[in-house]
Amino acid sequence: MVADRNTPAKVVWRAQIILASARGLGTSAIVKATGKDKTTVWRWQRRFADEGIEGLKRDKTRPPGRAPLADDLKAKVLTKTATETPAGATHWSVRSMAKEMGISHTSVQRIWREAGIKPHLVKTFKISNDPEFEEKVSDVVGLYMNPPDKALVLCVDEKSQIQALDRSQPGLPLKPGRAATMTHDYKRNGTTTLFAALDVKSGFVVGDCQPRHRAKEFLKFLRKIDRATKKSLDLHLVLDNYGTHKTPDVKAWLARHPRFHLHFTPTGASWMNLVERFFAEITTKRIRRGVFRSVGELEDAIRDYLDRHNADPKPFIWTKSAETILARERRAKEKLDQICFGVSD
Repeated sequence: MVADRNTPAKVVWRAQIILASARGLGTSAIVKATGKDKTTVWRWQRRFADEGIEGLKRDKTRPPGRAPLADDLKAKVLTKTATETPAGATHWSVRSMAKEMGISHTSVQRIWREAGIKPHLVKTFKISNDPEFEEKVSDVVGLYMNPPDKALVLCVDEKSQIQALDRSQPGLPLKPGRAATMTHDYKRNGTTTLFAALDVKSGFVVGDCQPRHRAKEFLKFLRKIDRATKKSLDLHLVLDNYGTHKTPDVKAWLARHPRFHLHFTPTGASWMNLVERFFAEITTKRIRRGVFRSVGELEDAIRDYLDRHNADPKPFIWTKSAETILARERRAKEKLDQICFGVSD
């Protein structure tokens, strides 16, 4: 068995214990020769004495280290987790649930893990109450997935109140075993507003930093878009319902520039504007952990990021159809009605 190359390794060392025993070696010598502890040596000596060679080849079933949890107990834990809250808290922890149910916190962890439940996490949501929700969703998604010919689809919005923050002390750099550090307190050095227009097809971004985000600044940005794009192309702008996008001055300017066509996302559905995805990128990669001693430094950093992005732009691909979005919205409204009123449409 030891010489056979097809013998499993665990059977080989068991056999080596028996061969060493047959040669008259003592327990200590066998332990040293095989690298196993005394208990293991004695166990396989007894197994060989009782069952012979076949006993070395077979693994006996070990009894479980702990009794499995009863199904009714698991069901009670899951029901309590989903329908009740502990006294003085908004959600259960593994230890508060363990104390409530009289079981160990590791048992609660196993039950929650098996069911895919994470009481410490919460996701945010917003159901739009826009009476034209379906029409606006179909319109915007149609522009993303089937853009018109000889036209650009631009997602336009403002990222307002971007703060130029300077930390109170220099942070420590990243090194093995330690994350980079930065102080929790900071000095505010002013704010700026980033106006951005994302070309859905190419990913190119027309951007401009301005001190405020009134209709006056929005008109200035529209003029920049007008100068930055080919005059032969129609421009379809996807925007949210912010008041500065609909002032009389803006409407008058649009009337004089008929190649501009505005498409508004539903109220409470700014997530449908793809430029928000770009804002998330620039916030994560350039702004949030930046150190800016003035608004000028902040705006220089934003312009540098725009230049680098536009040197090799990548579009954000919209994949959800209007039908999928509307179906999920209807299900969400039905669930919300059941919870709030105990009825469904």
